Amino acid sequence: MNSLHEILNQISAFVWGPVMLVLLVGTGFYLTLGLHFFSFRNWIPAYKCLWQGRKDQSKEGEISPWNALMTALAADIGTGNIVGVATAIAVGGPGALFWMWVTALVGMMTKFSEVLLSVYFREKTPAGNWVGGAMYFIKNGLGPNWKWLATLFAVFGMIACFGIGAMVQANSISVNLQKSFSIPEWLTALLLLALAGFVLIGGIKRVAQVAGKLVPYMAVIYVLMCLIIILMHFTSIPRVFWWVVTDAFTPTAAEGGFAGASVMLAIRMGMARGIFSNEAGLGSAPMAHAASTAESPLVQASIGMLDVFIDTIIICSMTGFAILVSVNPDGQALWSSGISGGLLTSQAFKCNLSSFGEYGVTICLTLFAFTTGLGWCVYGERCVIYLFGDKAQKVFRYIYVASFGLGAILALDVVWLFADIANALMALPNIIGILLLSPVLFQIVQQEVKKDSRFVL
Repeated sequence: MNSLHEILNQISAFVWGPVMLVLLVGTGFYLTLGLHFFSFRNWIPAYKCLWQGRKDQSKEGEISPWNALMTALAADIGTGNIVGVATAIAVGGPGALFWMWVTALVGMMTKFSEVLLSVYFREKTPAGNWVGGAMYFIKNGLGPNWKWLATLFAVFGMIACFGIGAMVQANSISVNLQKSFSIPEWLTALLLLALAGFVLIGGIKRVAQVAGKLVPYMAVIYVLMCLIIILMHFTSIPRVFWWVVTDAFTPTAAEGGFAGASVMLAIRMGMARGIFSNEAGLGSAPMAHAASTAESPLVQASIGMLDVFIDTIIICSMTGFAILVSVNPDGQALWSSGISGGLLTSQAFKCNLSSFGEYGVTICLTLFAFTTGLGWCVYGERCVIYLFGDKAQKVFRYIYVASFGLGAILALDVVWLFADIANALMALPNIIGILLLSPVLFQIVQQEVKKDSRFVL
């Protein structure tokens, strides 16, 4: 088992290495230039479309534009926003946060593009499911000769959903609840079986309804807690912001328990954690957006790119600043104390908000992990429908719910590595499809912008 673990670790490090990061971020830059900085010029109209989308909807699709965004955010907003940001700063220094911002700003156009193609090339199955995603825009956009690539995406997505979506999230919940509230793992497993079963057996419509109500509240609560910590140290905000920007371009000196970081390490950690958090380019979120009742692919794509902004620019930044302004009782900067991951975020909240902060982080982590599991069920289901048809839909839901409960009581190192590798491998077919279809994408956007005066290109 140890040798298998080591082999999987090496594979994971390779597939999530510099080549993948350059491919994902480079694609974002290419699309940003090719679409004339659409995300920067149409940010406000996108938010207007989100609110107007409650009224202006087409007869096609299954869920509202709002619920489609909330379902995608449910999967995006997870442990990466709390644990991933802390790890990036602890290893890469404050400058890693700057490179997370860069990744998000170009990633908005990647998310926009994959959502637009997913809605444009989506299908309606015999059972009435509106399905889309990389497998459908590859098959329908590139033709039958590329169907093998679409199938690869669906297979990798199906594998990833059980690890990243169900078992790993459930395990994270059980570990956190056991440490903070001494709740036995078996009891957490039973609760998750009941809650996940109630929501997931109802399919995408029930998941979207729950996400539409739960995600905004959990995000606002977490952001407010972070804002309280930041405002408690408001005099440090300019210094911390300067830290983040300057350390992005200069090596971070060793300090306290921090070993120091090169510029390349800051870039790699910031980009890797940013992509892992907002999933731009991985091809997951478009499967939820493809079921939207938005009036046009352009509208839903514009709404879809907002989840990168909300996830990384807002929520990840809140975590980063809450950590960087925090100090130990002896006055040492907490981020450089030598601790990392979830413990670093937990300590930042505990130092500033006492036990309320510590328990608050645990509750937020639990909610984030649970909603991530819900969102990934939608993604896995869409992959299963593509591979096996509508008849496999209900069977998949029962298996997924069972794996949710199982994950709460098992050690999951190997499962996590398998899922992590599959998650990276999802990105390859997705990015290849987007790049090959980019001339079609640019043409679609030009045609849609001419029809909708709210947007400019």
